[in-house]
Amino acid sequence: MHTSPIEPVHEAPGRLKTYFPIVPIEQVPVAESLAGAIADRPMVLVVEGDAAVADTLVDILNHSGYAAIAVYDGIDAVATALLVPPDLVIADATLPDRSGVEVAAELKSKLPACKIVLLGADRAASDAGAAARLAELAFAVVEKPVHPAELLAQVSASLKS
Repeated sequence: MHTSPIEPVHEAPGRLKTYFPIVPIEQVPVAESLAGAIADRPMVLVVEGDAAVADTLVDILNHSGYAAIAVYDGIDAVATALLVPPDLVIADATLPDRSGVEVAAELKSKLPACKIVLLGADRAASDAGAAARLAELAFAVVEKPVHPAELLAQVSASLKS
């Protein structure tokens, strides 16, 4: 029986401690029955501060044939995208820790092939679009609330561009 205290393997200021080693995603084995299915599905990263909205978007995307995962702030968005490079990022224009445009700009600089769709309410969407144009970033801006069919159409069009 192990009685000594377990020390955290990874600890960062302001973040949760983990007692598991961090393993690069390439080293994580994929079940043979899933390997082909995962490889054929475009990876979509949903970045939304409202967990209910993010999880709903992920469910819609997964149900529609995409491999989608959610994160709830900009810091996790960048970290996750670097571990699991997405084909497309759907980011809310207003996140808890930074703007969606800032996240999109950082991701485009690190992952140039990644497509970006920004979500925003009336004012946030127009502000995000203006900021994107000023930064000379090319990505779609979709106004919230958005119907799932409209979002899926934008996702498909963005991935094809």
